Amino acid sequence: MIDPGRLNRRLVLEAPVETPDDAGGVTRAYSDVATIWAEVTPVAARGVIEAESGGATVTHRIRVRAGPTITTQHRLRLDARVFRIVSVREHDRSGRFIDIHAEERVD
Repeated sequence: MIDPGRLNRRLVLEAPVETPDDAGGVTRAYSDVATIWAEVTPVAARGVIEAESGGATVTHRIRVRAGPTITTQHRLRLDARVFRIVSVREHDRSGRFIDIHAEERVD
């Protein structure tokens, strides 16, 4: 059983919205789907260099109550922080909670 008091962060679940551009491609933006309570636990961090800029990728385990459908197409936001969803799985057989493996880019 999970202590509900541990779900102490309000995250916004966002879904991608693609709009055609004038060059035959699409522009991707995100729209809010739901606000959910979660437990956010950092798991690991690694330094990376991308396009000549340093930074880090922090891996998190995010636990939420089962409810809205969450896939790897979605992302989670906590104020200005953005979490890219890598995987989603049930926490246990009860199906009451799900665990999300997510990555956050920190510059």
